[in-house]
Amino acid sequence: MQELIRHMPRGAGNRQNEQLLTREWLVTNGLGGYASGTVAGVATRRYHGLLIAAHPAPLGRMLMFAHISEQLRLPDKSVVRLTSEERTNGPLQLSGAEYLAGFHLESGIPVWRYEVGGLVLEKRIFMSHQQNTVYITYRLLAGEGPVRFKLLPSIHFRSHDAPVSTPLPQPFKLTTVEDRYELSAGAELPSLRMTIYGQRPAFTIERKTLTEILYRTEGCRGYESSGDLWSPGYFRVDLDQDHEATLVASTEPWEMVQALKPADAFGLERERCRRLLTAADPRAKTGMAAELVLAADQFLVKPIGRTEDAVWAHAAGDEVRTVIAGYHWFTDWGRDTMISLEGLTLSTGRHREGGYLLRTFARYVRDGLIPNLFPEGQKEGLYHTADATLWFFHALHRYVQTTGDRETMRQLLPTLGDIVDHHLRGTRFGIRVDGDDGLLTQGQDQYALTWMDAKVGDWVVTPRRGKAVELNALWYNALRLLETWRREEGDAPGADHLAELAERTRHSFNARFWNAEAGCLYDIVDGERGLDPAIRPNQVLAISLDHPILDENRWAAVVDVVRQKLLTPYGLRSLAPGHPDYKATYDGDLRSRDAAYHQGTVWGWLIGPFVDAWLRVHPDRRAEARDWIDGFENHLPAGCVGSINEIFDAEAPYHPRGCVAQAWSVAEVLRCLLKTRC
Repeated sequence: MQELIRHMPRGAGNRQNEQLLTREWLVTNGLGGYASGTVAGVATRRYHGLLIAAHPAPLGRMLMFAHISEQLRLPDKSVVRLTSEERTNGPLQLSGAEYLAGFHLESGIPVWRYEVGGLVLEKRIFMSHQQNTVYITYRLLAGEGPVRFKLLPSIHFRSHDAPVSTPLPQPFKLTTVEDRYELSAGAELPSLRMTIYGQRPAFTIERKTLTEILYRTEGCRGYESSGDLWSPGYFRVDLDQDHEATLVASTEPWEMVQALKPADAFGLERERCRRLLTAADPRAKTGMAAELVLAADQFLVKPIGRTEDAVWAHAAGDEVRTVIAGYHWFTDWGRDTMISLEGLTLSTGRHREGGYLLRTFARYVRDGLIPNLFPEGQKEGLYHTADATLWFFHALHRYVQTTGDRETMRQLLPTLGDIVDHHLRGTRFGIRVDGDDGLLTQGQDQYALTWMDAKVGDWVVTPRRGKAVELNALWYNALRLLETWRREEGDAPGADHLAELAERTRHSFNARFWNAEAGCLYDIVDGERGLDPAIRPNQVLAISLDHPILDENRWAAVVDVVRQKLLTPYGLRSLAPGHPDYKATYDGDLRSRDAAYHQGTVWGWLIGPFVDAWLRVHPDRRAEARDWIDGFENHLPAGCVGSINEIFDAEAPYHPRGCVAQAWSVAEVLRCLLKTRC
């Protein structure tokens, strides 16, 4: 299979430096752990590091190996620096920027190419699948060797969510046995193990604290932006065209670290990526679709530390799987998992893992709800969501449609029935069906229960308490799906009851949600202020789901309004311009950002429901939908190279914001990319 390459274009002058500091890269390990940074090699976020290892609760994901400073001694004995850190007490110096000839992804693996003093050098970073192990490999591609690398690692053992100002957990202890170097900072913390492969490797102990490291993006986001790192010393290794060098860092036991030589680990990772592309939908084996297949792989994880869940799953011949909603700071979220399931597992040919996800989350159902999220470093989920559970029905339907796995559907039928029963009689957070009209309502003080869930302290930015348009579209869809499954399984009375409930919901919805003046749907009815006429993207779900709740004669009007007021090159705005709460940009401190999060900010995942609604209304205008999806290719080299951001500014130039790699953005763009190429 042909190598999949994504190059990052280069600007000039100051524009080039800005690109090097804002373009990011990401590699993951299938456990939730990752390595990430800027193309320049300067850490600008608290989450940037060469090994963020995933550990069982209560630790969660921890930054272990923060940064590496690279110095190169040329054959003429001169020394150049390829990477360095930024300090608060001096001007930014992008060491090595003038030598960086290019950056690209090679089947998802980040590769840097340097040209210096007649030499051409290459660096690549990758992780072993389902291991907390990172490999940094250097190769001399052209020029006379040998050349000597001096590699100075800097570390900090802290939660990846902790501020960069978190004190170092000193004293660090360094233990050396032959070519093995182990750093520890107390029995309650994991150890970092390091070793180096190459010609004439050596390590020099030179303990030092690197003070006042600046993380510029943290400062722009209103957080602590300066902190310290610690280094035990530096590695030295020689490089020529016949011998590459690799620094390995890991929190795994030494027998696991040494079980694979770097070349073997690299070969196995490349083969794993090749198999991912082989298994994918035939339309997703080349181009942007193939890139998104590899990007999708980063979100599917085997959660560490949920031992009881794993025991149950293994006893049933199953596996536990979940979805990291976004890198760097999201954990696994129920809503995001269910919305993403089709794109992440069905479009990519990973059907078995789709089943794992559904059966895993079925075990988490409590009081008719699936978890909203699992907090970092905790085993128990939080259930404050009104829509995630309803997306569960949608995900199961798409899974059964694609795989024909009716056994999983039968296994989950009792759980689905229990979910409906809880919603009918009322469950947590005021989530219940209103007996007067059959519509689903929800709301509780201090909570935002829909996907528009921004909250700062006690301020719920978009509470949306009452009867939300998308919740009722999802509720109707769930009723119709369960009706169909029960009828297919011979339960006619149960199916007839669901049909009655669904028809009542549909009738009330069309009577109450239609905003004749605006030619679209109200966002909320029976809310805290009665009817909410804000034009938001939520209404497209009344058309896009498999069982549309909105009367067909109103579809075209809604799609036209959404297209005119909300559609952008990177998804839909969360609120139409002109509304008093509309925010054109998403930046500043946490309060400023959350004030804009669902008040205009563009969400990439919403392109999926919009394309579905568009094609339902205009099945003969597929080319326009294809153009909207193709536009995302302009973004692939512009944020986290090879992936898709969570959100974008609401106005041109639509700067990417939020998480640099988001599961439902990747999943929905991939799904619609394939759908528009049928």
